[in-house]
Amino acid sequence: MDRGTAGAHWLMDVACRAGLREAGSLKLERGTPNADAWLVVASHCGLSMDDLAQEIADQLHLPVARLERRDPHVVKLVPEKLARRFHVVPLRESDRQIVIATDDPLNDEIERGIAFASGRMPLFEIASPHALDAELERVFALSAVAARGPACAAGPVSASGTAMSDDAVHLVARSNADNASEDGEDAPVIKLTNLILRNAAHERASDIHFEPVQGSGTVRFRVDGVMHVHMRMPLLALSRIVARIKVTSGLDIADHLRPQDGRSTISVDGANIDLRVSTVPTRDAEKCVIRLLRGSTNETLGDLKLTERDLRTLRSLIAHRNGVVVVTGPTGSGKTTTLYSMIRELNNGETNISTVEDPIEYELAGITQMQVETKRDFTFASALRAILRQDPDVILVGEIRDGETAAIAVQASMTGHLVLTTLHTNDAASAIARLVDIGVERPAISATMRGVVAQRLVRRACPHCAEKVRETNEDEQRLMRQYGVTPVVRTRGCPRCAQTGFQGRMAILEILVVTPALQELISRGATAPEIQKAAMAAGMRTLRASALQRVVDGETTLQEVERVVGETMEDGDKVVREELPRVLIVEDDAVCRKVARQQLITNGFDAAECATGEEALARLQIDDRIGLVVLDLGLPGMQGDELLAKLRQSPATASLPIIVLTGSADPDLEVRLMEEGADDYIRKPLEPRRFVTRVRAALRRAAA
Repeated sequence: MDRGTAGAHWLMDVACRAGLREAGSLKLERGTPNADAWLVVASHCGLSMDDLAQEIADQLHLPVARLERRDPHVVKLVPEKLARRFHVVPLRESDRQIVIATDDPLNDEIERGIAFASGRMPLFEIASPHALDAELERVFALSAVAARGPACAAGPVSASGTAMSDDAVHLVARSNADNASEDGEDAPVIKLTNLILRNAAHERASDIHFEPVQGSGTVRFRVDGVMHVHMRMPLLALSRIVARIKVTSGLDIADHLRPQDGRSTISVDGANIDLRVSTVPTRDAEKCVIRLLRGSTNETLGDLKLTERDLRTLRSLIAHRNGVVVVTGPTGSGKTTTLYSMIRELNNGETNISTVEDPIEYELAGITQMQVETKRDFTFASALRAILRQDPDVILVGEIRDGETAAIAVQASMTGHLVLTTLHTNDAASAIARLVDIGVERPAISATMRGVVAQRLVRRACPHCAEKVRETNEDEQRLMRQYGVTPVVRTRGCPRCAQTGFQGRMAILEILVVTPALQELISRGATAPEIQKAAMAAGMRTLRASALQRVVDGETTLQEVERVVGETMEDGDKVVREELPRVLIVEDDAVCRKVARQQLITNGFDAAECATGEEALARLQIDDRIGLVVLDLGLPGMQGDELLAKLRQSPATASLPIIVLTGSADPDLEVRLMEEGADDYIRKPLEPRRFVTRVRAALRRAAA
C-alpha cells in the first residue's frame, strides 16, 4: 500500500479499506501528525487505540507489536535520538534483520534510517502512538537520568515528592569487585541508588523492595510495618540499581537465575546502618529486598515501652538459670529485637553469653556471636555442639528450624544453660505443638520449657495529629461491636507521620508461663487450645487482650488492632485464636515453594514442603494435621494431575482440599482440573494476597 491518495493521510485509506464505521466521512490531510491522525480515526470510528492498531495490522498484513516482550539488548542498535525522531521502538534482532515497533509503517524514511543505523533490514510491527510514547520512556529513561542527574530525575517519580542530595550517603562495599568509577555511565546509577537509601533512612523504613512489575520497576518502603510506593522507574533502571547493590554486597552480578544473600553498610548523616540484601529471580528481572538494621541502638527490655505487667513477667523468665524461653511470631514481628533486649539485660559482665544466628543482625560487645554457614556445614546444630564446649551460661539460638537443633537446645537447657530462641507459630500455645511436630519428646518440653512469648507489633498513634474520640463514626462502631472496647483516640495524618496517622510501633505480647499444671498438660498430650485455655485461667493475657489494652490507654486505634490481630472467635468471656491447619506445598521450584510458605507462615498458617509427588504421598501418610494441599502440575516423576487422582481415590484424602498451581494459560485446563477433583486453580506467578485469600476460602468451604 502507498502513502495514500493525493492530499490525504494514509490512515484514511486504511480505515476505508477496513470498512470502519463512518470511515467514508473522515477528513485527514497528508501532513497531519501521526499521533493526531491516530486519535482522530480512533475517535471518529469508535475504536480504542489497541483496536485501531489491530485493524491497521490486518490491512497491512503486519503483526501487532508485543512491547512487553522487547529484548532489552537490542536498544543498542538504534540510537535514542533516531528512535525518538522516527517514534519507533526496537524489539528484537537477528544477524540480518531488526524488528521495529512503529505507528507509521509506510514511511520509507524510517526504513532507510533504521537500516543505515543498525546495519540490518527493518521489519515493522504496529503499535499505537500512546504505547510507543510509554515504551520510549521506559527504554531511554536511564539515558535521561544520565543527562539531567538523578536528583532531577527522581523528583517527579518519587511518591513522597522528595528529591534530596545524596552527598550524605556513603555506601561501604563488601566486595573487591566494586572498583567502578563513579564517572561516566555508572555515575547516575550510583547517585540514584544512594538517593533511595538515604530516603529510606530518613523515612525510618525497615525494608526496601526493588520490584519488577509488568515491564517497569517499583521501589517500595516498609515503614512501621506497612508498605508504600516510594518511586517508579523503567525496568532497565531498576536492573542497573539492583546490579549496583549486588556489587556492593559481594554478590555475583552475572548470576541472575539463583537467589542470593549478602550484606553491606551505609553511613547516612554520620550514622552507620547495616544492610541485609536478598535477591530472587522473577519472570522479568531480579527482585531485591534490603533490610535496614540500625545497629547503634542499645535497648534493654526497659527501653521497649512494654506494659509493667509484661516487663515484670519477661524479667522473671530470663531470671532462670536453665530452661528454654521461646519467642514466636511471623516475620517482622520484632522477635529478634526482643531477644537482643533480653541478652543486653543479662550482659552484666558476670555471665558468659553465646549466640548462633543466621544472619547476625546486631553486633553486641562482650558477647560471642557465631554466624551459621550452611555451605561450610556449620549449621545451627553443629554450632550448638561447639558452643556447649565453651562453658556458656546463656545461649541464644536465632531460630529452631529442625528436630536436631531443637533436641540439642533442649539438652543444653537440661544441663544448666538458659536457652533463648524463636519459632514461627501463630500464638504461644502452638509453640508446644510445633516442637512436638519436629521431634521433641513431650516430657522433655514439659521439663525444660520456662515460657513462650507470642509477639506482634502495632503502630503507635501519632502524638502530633491524634485527636480524642468524642463521637464514634460508623467504622468505629462496627469495631466496638466486634471487640467490645470504645476507642479513645482517632488518627488524622500530618506531615510528621507522612499522613499515615501513626509514628513508631510498640510490642503487644502474649506470655505463657509454664506452671506445674501446664507441665502436666504438656506431658499428657494436651492440644494447643487446651493449653491456651489453661494458661488463660492462670492469668495469661492473649494478644487480642494486650492490643485492646493499648486502645484503652489511648496509644493506638481499633483499626490498627484489626489489621494486626485479625479475626478471632469468642468463647464466653475468653478469646481463643483459631487454630489454622497445616498446608502442604508440593512444588519442585524451590523459589516458588519458599515464597508460598513464607506467605502462609506470615498469615498464621503452619506450612510444610515437598518437592515431588512421591514425597507428598509419604508425608500425608504420617502427618494427620495437613488440612490442605497446594499442588503444582509440573512435578518431576509423578505429575501433579496423577497425584491429584491418587489423592481423590484414597478414602483418607478423598475430601482433602486441593489447590492446583500452574503456569499454563490454557482456558480448558481449569475445567478439566475441577472435574478431576481440584477445589481451586491458581495461575503462576503467585500474587501473595490473592494466594492467601484463596487458601482461606478453600478451607472455609471444606469446613462448611
